[in-house]
This record gives sequence, structure tokens and C-alpha cells, in this order.
Amino acid sequence: MLLEKKNAVIYGAGGPIGVAVARAFAREGARVFLVGRTLVKLEELAQDISAASGDVADIAQVDALDEQAVHRHVGRLVEKVGRLDICFNAVGDEATLGPSLVEMPFADFVQPITRLVTAQFLIATAVARHMIHRNSGVILTMTGSGVPTAGMGGAMTAWAAVDALCGQLARELGPHGIRVLWLRSNGVAAEGDNPTERERSMLNRLASPADVANVAAFLASDQAGTMTATAANVTCGAEVD
Repeated sequence: MLLEKKNAVIYGAGGPIGVAVARAFAREGARVFLVGRTLVKLEELAQDISAASGDVADIAQVDALDEQAVHRHVGRLVEKVGRLDICFNAVGDEATLGPSLVEMPFADFVQPITRLVTAQFLIATAVARHMIHRNSGVILTMTGSGVPTAGMGGAMTAWAAVDALCGQLARELGPHGIRVLWLRSNGVAAEGDNPTERERSMLNRLASPADVANVAAFLASDQAGTMTATAANVTCGAEVD
């Protein structure tokens, strides 16, 4: 198993990607800690993981945009289990889509930028402070397409900002043995069919949550130990690196 005896915390674990990542990490042997805003979703996921693997998945209701709440949660978690090996951030952007930028109020444009950058900064720095003491760890998150697309509101700017933030974190944390990577998607099948993106991809499909989760499990594993400061392209060929 790729992640045997690893401790992995998943923020945004109640959404489609968070659910898939949590299941994949547990399948690969990790002990998973599920964090989100809706306890019912987390409880259902924990039950599914327990039934599938026999392991107990811990859950916590935390607002990823609340600095003190994130720090308290990470501190309690480390105190309980001793260490964190992997962190995956699946917090969504909640962007307003459709209107052009010239028709969009600034508040709607900046909302996903503030949300994603805040969540990634708070989560990544909180877990990194503990990972530094062990000189090891992997921090993962999701971003989106880098191809200019109309009607995306502030989402594309938000993704670019998270890309830049992750790159800086990777540079600063690398000497401490901590790897930082992000998965770049042009849409996930669970979010509904997107004919434009599907037809633009070389494989004529969108990645499924399970596809994303499988890549995340590999990136989190020691087999990807030479990889950091990079985006994993899970666009099914819609974008070419």
C-alpha cells in the first residue's frame, strides 16, 4: 500500500473530491482525519471508510477560513496522533460563474480569490509548522485551468494565486523535507458534464473524483519523493504542459 502507516488530514472532505481522496488514502493504508463544515457528510464518509477498510476515520467540524479554528484543530490533531504526514486541501472556491468581468461586482470577483488563498495559507502554514519538526510531510491542494476562459469570474485568478502561493511554500519548506504540490483540473465529472471542456480534452472526457484521488495518493506517497513545487495535470489532455 502506498500510504501505509501515514496520517493524512483532508480539509473539505465533504465534497466530491474530498470524499474520493479520503477513500483513496484510506485504501492505500493511511489513517484519515476528515475535516469539513457539515458533520452529517463527514459522518457518512467515516462510516463508509470504516465499512470498507475496518479503520476508524476521525471527523472534525472546522471552518477553514477561521485562523484560530484551523490552528486549534491542527494542534489537537498532532497532540492526539503525534505527527501529520499528509495534508490535502479540497476546499472549493464557490465562485460566481457566467457574467463577464465588466458586468460583475468587485465583491463577487474577489470572493473566490479571498476564499481559496485564505484557506490554503491557513491550512498549509498550520500543518507545516508541525511537519518542520519532523523534517518531512506532503501538502497537496486543487487548482483549476490556466487557459483563459470567459465567464469564470474570479475563479481563474484565484487558482493562479494558489499556484503562486504553493510555489513559494515549496521553496521555503523544501529545506525542511516538506513537499508541496497541486493538482490542476479543468473540471471534475462529479460536478456535472462540461461539453466544452470534455470535447477540448484529448481523451474526450473529464477526470472523475476517483481519477483525481488516485493521482493524489501517488503524489502523497514516498514513490513521488522527488516531486515538489509542481502541478499535476489531471485535465485529460485539455491542457498541455
